[in-house]
Amino acid sequence: MTSLILLLCLFQVLFPLACALATGPPLKKKVIVTGAAGRTGKLVFSSLLQNEKFDPVGLVRTEKSAKKLINDVKCGLENVWVSDVTELDPNEQNGLPKGLTGAEAMIICTSAVPKISKKSVAKAFIKIPLNLIKGKKFINFRELQFRYSAGQYPEKVDYEGQVAQIELAKKLGISHVVLLGSMGGTNSHDFLNTIGKDKDGNGNGDILIFKRKAEKFLVNSGLHYTIIHPGGLKDTPGGQLDLKLGINDKLLKEEKRSISRCDVARLCVASLTAFNGKNASFDCINSDLKDDGSKPKSAEEAIKEFLQKEEVYDYSI
Repeated sequence: MTSLILLLCLFQVLFPLACALATGPPLKKKVIVTGAAGRTGKLVFSSLLQNEKFDPVGLVRTEKSAKKLINDVKCGLENVWVSDVTELDPNEQNGLPKGLTGAEAMIICTSAVPKISKKSVAKAFIKIPLNLIKGKKFINFRELQFRYSAGQYPEKVDYEGQVAQIELAKKLGISHVVLLGSMGGTNSHDFLNTIGKDKDGNGNGDILIFKRKAEKFLVNSGLHYTIIHPGGLKDTPGGQLDLKLGINDKLLKEEKRSISRCDVARLCVASLTAFNGKNASFDCINSDLKDDGSKPKSAEEAIKEFLQKEEVYDYSI
């Protein structure tokens, strides 16, 4: 009898250990982050690297960007792949980046980035003395001109490039795409749409219009999607202010309409699990904390609160 009891006790101790050894540690969820070398994309990629639940792979446009990203976030070569998303052909098997198979989700952080015209800056500085005499703002930032690099304008990057990424996700068997967009998409006359155009309205602009077209493509793709529209992006620490989520650019009526890039990255990562298969598009900004001593909501808490409101983004606007 004593031997039987000892055997039972030994079984109870060793059986769980044997099961653990047989099954191994939980598999990490492989996530592709495009635009991983950008200011927000890098924060998303870094956050995923530090999270034991995920195995991120970053896509960058150039080898130079890849080397800098690897050095900045201290990741391995296997975590970064070089591929220009504007040249992706999801129908060409040989043209697809390697190392992407087995991914379950994709976070799209690519965006056309304008460069300021040095000539317009020089003109603005020349006008400073006269503006001060007339009591005007010393610099009218609306007079500064921006342009996009050749082949990197909004239609190419924010529409065609993102459509190619969504098609790539479908080809890879990815089920969930998180797309990082921008607030202001309901207003075709938003100032951001004038960037890249001349005074006559000619040129390669309309960034918010092309972002919205890509979003509609994703919505109709049949994939599980989460679309995030941040307000003005600020390079400030995250988790310091509260998170406020909404729809249809209603948050643009708030006095403060900006958000920390770090908080946007937190929302991107949280979106991978917090929506439980539900599709959603939402706007987001930071808001001041209440005076009752409450702490900032986590990204997961902000998403849960948003879901409880059952608000649906209207793409017919």
